[in-house]
Amino acid sequence: MVVGICVGETNLNEVTFISNQMPQVGQYVTIEYDDKKILGMVENLVRGNDALNVDINDFKAIQKISKLGIEDNYIKGKIKILGDANNNLKLPRTPVTPGTEIKPADEKTLKEIFKVKNPIKLGTLVNQEEINVNVDANPILSRHMAILAMTGAGKSNTVSVLIDQLLSYNIPIFVFDMHGEYKGAKFPNGEVNIIKPQINPRYMTFYEIKKLVNIPNNAYLQERHFRKAFKTARKQIEDGIAHENNFLQLIYDILEEESKDEKADPRIIDVMNKIDDSMDKYSNLFNQYAGNILSNIKKGQVNVLDLSQVDESVASVLVSHILRNSLKRSKLAANKDNKEELLNNSVFYILEEAHILAPQKRDSDSKRWIQRVAREGRKFGLGLCLVSQSPKTVDHDALSQMNNMIILRLVEPEDQRHVQSASESLSQDLINQLPSLNVGEAIVLGLMTKVPTLVKIDKFQGRTHGDDMDIIGHFKDIIDKESKEIDDQENELMDMGYDY
Repeated sequence: MVVGICVGETNLNEVTFISNQMPQVGQYVTIEYDDKKILGMVENLVRGNDALNVDINDFKAIQKISKLGIEDNYIKGKIKILGDANNNLKLPRTPVTPGTEIKPADEKTLKEIFKVKNPIKLGTLVNQEEINVNVDANPILSRHMAILAMTGAGKSNTVSVLIDQLLSYNIPIFVFDMHGEYKGAKFPNGEVNIIKPQINPRYMTFYEIKKLVNIPNNAYLQERHFRKAFKTARKQIEDGIAHENNFLQLIYDILEEESKDEKADPRIIDVMNKIDDSMDKYSNLFNQYAGNILSNIKKGQVNVLDLSQVDESVASVLVSHILRNSLKRSKLAANKDNKEELLNNSVFYILEEAHILAPQKRDSDSKRWIQRVAREGRKFGLGLCLVSQSPKTVDHDALSQMNNMIILRLVEPEDQRHVQSASESLSQDLINQLPSLNVGEAIVLGLMTKVPTLVKIDKFQGRTHGDDMDIIGHFKDIIDKESKEIDDQENELMDMGYDY
């Protein structure tokens, strides 16, 4: 079987072909020349007719030509060169000879392409369901990942499939769950460990607490009073003078004692009021008995931090606090030259709603630490997965550090441009395919796979809460229930002898 024939000028990256039958975008093909078997992927297709070209403006003439049934239809396409299928996908040094036949890649070649050391099965090829698509787990964990899609394209299902596959390797996974989708999930390969969004202020940095207490950066005197009381409280705990329980209250008490001096700065009262407000506002966040959040992480489980009941500012503080401490802990293990301890501290962080936690157009604590872990985490066993349905509003610096991408349907041109600018391996032809992807279909590319791939993501076999609510069905059920109750009441009255 011949897919097509190479025509025109060819180069080392792509070839143009003409065909008499319609192949499919994403289909793998082979081109044999110079004793090589070059693997390629169909990235672009057009269908035309020389007799019915766009320069004809006479409708009646077009109608007559169409009725004559002139068989001038042609199929033209473009193939991206991926490398020598028999030589570890090494790129050729010479271009394809025009006139060379292009054939479909055989099953044996494709299975070899998707054979990896530590396989994670994402799904099957869109065009060949008998071919499983496996990606390598290690590059996902060490070189980060982004899962991007418009709403309803299958993002939550993809995340769940990825999580379940990683659980089979006993990987500690930590999900920042912005909408409570995963706290009640059921995964075939592991349990869910729910972690409460609570921090002991004793373990927070001065800048984290200062932000929650709402002392602005330009309020220098307020910051000075707060910093002095903060240091005093820390020292009193270290010296055993005070107990670490209710750290913020201790700071408040120190400032209150200072405010009793007749010469005291009246701004101390302002700081006390802000501390009092923060203790009320964040009463659910602060827990004086809580330990280090990282100590709650369990290996081989999905550790879910439920952020569905907190606002964005608290979510930002929690994300930055956890990522900062995780990076600090891993760096300490690395400095000890203890590889086993370093590996034991490895965590794969999944950040849902990445456009909120790492926004493109504004600064935040979580964004700074996401950027830092994205840059440094791979050296210390920390992996990131940014998940978003609004890629254009995700920080470009963080997104560009994601060396693996699963991109489901994206229609918005600005989303497409933003993703393409952050990925070196996403060609314009692949970008053009994003609006035509069906639900659950994705372009997979990066270090985790040898070749860019169009994948039909598997249907997750467990249970999550990421689907849209059936609002119509809910209220229809209410009507049906009320109607049934009325019918039951009428039947009961008729049984009692009442006639209508």
